[in-house]
Order: sequence, then C-alpha cells, then structure tokens
Amino acid sequence: MLKLQGIYCPLATPFDHEGAIYKAKVAHNTGKANQVKLAGYVVGGATGEGALLTAGERTALFELVKQSAAADRQLLADVSAGGVAESVQLAAAAATLGYHGVLVCTPHAYIDQMRASETQELYFRAVADRAALPVVVVNRPAATGIHLDAACIARLAGHPNIAGLCDASGDVGKLLSVVRSVPKTFSVLSGSSAVLWPALDLGAAGGILPVANAAPYACITIWEAHRTREREAALDWQGRILAASALVSGARYGVAGIKHAMDLNGFYGGPCRLPLGPLRPEARAEIATAFDGIRG
Repeated sequence: MLKLQGIYCPLATPFDHEGAIYKAKVAHNTGKANQVKLAGYVVGGATGEGALLTAGERTALFELVKQSAAADRQLLADVSAGGVAESVQLAAAAATLGYHGVLVCTPHAYIDQMRASETQELYFRAVADRAALPVVVVNRPAATGIHLDAACIARLAGHPNIAGLCDASGDVGKLLSVVRSVPKTFSVLSGSSAVLWPALDLGAAGGILPVANAAPYACITIWEAHRTREREAALDWQGRILAASALVSGARYGVAGIKHAMDLNGFYGGPCRLPLGPLRPEARAEIATAFDGIRG
C-alpha cells in the first residue's frame, strides 16, 4: 500500500501566452522544486488547472513531470473526472509512466445525486476497484459543494486500494475525527496550508499544499519543525504563511494568485488558461506584500 508522508506540491501547470502547455517551464519549475525536500508532486489537479486540460494534455503533462522529477519524489496523478471510466483511463496512463498513486475528487456534475453518502462511496470504490494505482480520496467541498463525512471516509479506508485522504476543507475537527477512525496504514493529509500545523499536531501525515508552488521552503519548515517537535518554530512559520495562504486560496485569488506568487519567487507562473483571467494590479500588489519574507 502507498504510504504518504511529508509535504507534496500540487504543481501549477505552466502555459504560454497562446494557452498551450509550456514544456520548457514544466522542466524549469520541477527542477527548482527538486532542490528542496518535498516528498513528491501532484500533477494535473485543481492547482494545475486539470479541469481545463483535455485527457490527452493531462497524460502529456504526467509524462513531462516524470521526465524532470527527482528520482526520490513520489508522483501522484490527479485523475479526477466526471465519471469512473475517464478516471480509470487516466490512472492506467499514469501507471504506465511509473507513477505511485492517483488522486480522485468527488465528481459534482450531478451534485444532487452525489450529495448522498452511498453514491459518493460507490464512486470511489468503483474507481479503486479498477484503478491500476492506489487511490487517494480528495475532499474539497469549496470546489465541489460536497463535504465527505467522516463515516464515509472511514468505510473507504477499508478498501485495499484506497491509500489515504487529502482533506482540503480546513476543518481540523473533521480531520481529527477521520484520523481517529481510520487504520494507521491509511494516510491523512491536509490540503490547506492555513491549518497545516494544527493538522499535523492532530495526526495528519503531511500536506498537499498549493502554496508550496511559490514557497516550498516555508511549508517544509513547518513539517520539519513538527517532525523534530519544535513547536514554537512550527507556530512561527505557520503564522508567517497565514496571510499568503489565504490570498492564494480558491476563495480569494486562487490559481492566478499562486501563479503570480510563483513569478515573484523565481518560478514560472505565467498566465492561467481561459476562462481564468489575470489579476488586477491591486491584487498583484497585495500578493507581493503577503509573500514578502517568505520567498522561495
């Protein structure tokens, strides 16, 4: 079973000014990220504008990152899709490329039906039954409108091909309930940098953090301080990234904010893919202020 531990970066996807995947910048960003002690990379997810990529583009992106990632990094392909069949096909492509696992978020095209816990469970079990790689369930209620309940997650944790959960809700009480109800072999990760330290303190095994695209060192510092039980250092760095994390969350400036912060910190952020548009000047200035002091 896949074991997840540490800080993972859900890689932003570089696009050129015509909206095509910028292959050279994929290598550039991954190469810079290789220089810090990240546990691995998530490719083609929400931060990577996966919903705006075709299945062929996502597979091509999986291959580009595989070519440039350091050998010691775990590679996780986000194969979230509208239904089981496409997720399974993307998982097969990732397995062929040598990926270690896949992330799957709740589909929400039929949100009324998907609100039922048994329907959610059916979806994840169907993907896990067929996927060629271990599955990590993603709970991202702000994006999907669906909040996976702890009881459903606990039942899914018993599936032999479901390895963990990434909880991006920011609800630390919910995360604690999950940690207490799943086997120790089931990895629970925080998807919110704003609550990284509390999540780790409550038993999370690490985090999948969008802000790590622009400030990987800060995220890793919190993890290392937790690992070595340096509580004050962890709290200090958690406080430092709080404002920056809030600005690049989906509720504020989202992927465009992350990409601007990347441009500020020596990575290539570049434009988002339409219909996501550019930031206004005042938003860019706000992000520059928040990331001052947590560069790189």
